[in-house]
Amino acid sequence: MVDFGKVLTAMVTPLNPDGSVNYDVAASLAKYLVENGTETVVVCGTTGESPTLNLDEEYQLFSTVLEAVAGKALVMAGCGSNSTKEAIVATQKAEKLGVHGTLQVVPYYNKPPQAGLYKHFQTISQASELPVLLYNIPGRTGCTLEVETVARLAEISNIVGIKESTGRTERVSEIRSLTPAEFQIYSGDDYMTLPLLAVGAKGIVSVASHLVGNELQQMIQAFNFGQVGVATEIHLRLFPLFKALFATSNPILIKEALRLQGWDVGFTRLPLYETNSKASETLAEVLQKLSLI
Repeated sequence: MVDFGKVLTAMVTPLNPDGSVNYDVAASLAKYLVENGTETVVVCGTTGESPTLNLDEEYQLFSTVLEAVAGKALVMAGCGSNSTKEAIVATQKAEKLGVHGTLQVVPYYNKPPQAGLYKHFQTISQASELPVLLYNIPGRTGCTLEVETVARLAEISNIVGIKESTGRTERVSEIRSLTPAEFQIYSGDDYMTLPLLAVGAKGIVSVASHLVGNELQQMIQAFNFGQVGVATEIHLRLFPLFKALFATSNPILIKEALRLQGWDVGFTRLPLYETNSKASETLAEVLQKLSLI
């Protein structure tokens, strides 16, 4: 069983002014994240703008980040698709490159039934030896991986956990009660990290960890050592940041925050677009208050 740690960062994909991928900045950012609380770098997830990256760009990003963090952290490749065949091809290529695991999102748009979802993930898991982290985010996919289906999938040896982006402690409680202790549950929302730890989650696949990775580590460690008051204090201090980063579609505002810190990550690819001046003002205020800029 691979231990991906407690803080996984869904890394942004830096872009040049012409919209091409800036691999040099990607390498530098990955190194920085690992030096500041990240145990596993998740490459080409939603935060990495996977919907608008082509496969060649994704494979080059996997290789770039693997080389940048070699021996210091794990790399998880976002290889999910609403085409089972395409997800398998991407996963097998990522495996050959040497990644340590793969993030597989619930198929989007085509809204398969639960039997189809089970078969989708089962088929992907059988096509590779990589550990698979399921990703349930119905707000983006339009389809929910039901608890009973998660429990069945958890019986497959290389399906090792789930990233839960539903904001529901009840659902995570149900998953925890129906899966083995070694099945790893991660919050997919920064603001839900502490609440979900209380019902059996292990950690967070985070966006905010670009900025406060060490603080998230401290919060989780405090909770695990029974220092709930300390963990709550950290959570409440960071809560305005969690809200500010998601005032519009991710990753628009985390890229803006990184630019304010001096990172040359560029902007987002269309159809994502920076238009919300109020959200930008609030973000800058929160970053200043937390001494992040």
